[in-house]
Amino acid sequence: MNPCQACGACCATFPVVFTVDELDEAPGGRVPASLAERLTQATARMRGTGAQPSRCIALVGRVGERVECAIYPSRPGPCSEFAPLAALGRGDAACDDARRRHGLPPLAPGRP
Repeated sequence: MNPCQACGACCATFPVVFTVDELDEAPGGRVPASLAERLTQATARMRGTGAQPSRCIALVGRVGERVECAIYPSRPGPCSEFAPLAALGRGDAACDDARRRHGLPPLAPGRP
């Protein structure tokens, strides 16, 4: 199992800001506009990720136990680019920071 599916800390820690071109109301966009809020003419943010505590509206489940992204195939660029090695069990500084904030140990090879 992908360690991200038992974590979700990044989705409940960081703001997810992306260009409005990724919204499904734009030609070729895929992110559901109903799940985002416009920040400027050019940028949007996933709802919930600007709040304190932060939690993406598309995150389903309990952080640190079992989670999934309700819009995984349509998630914004920052989500698909975040912690590219996490699926292999290797986090980076941002991944480890998010996990620490939720009381989870850092990812290490072979340890989800």
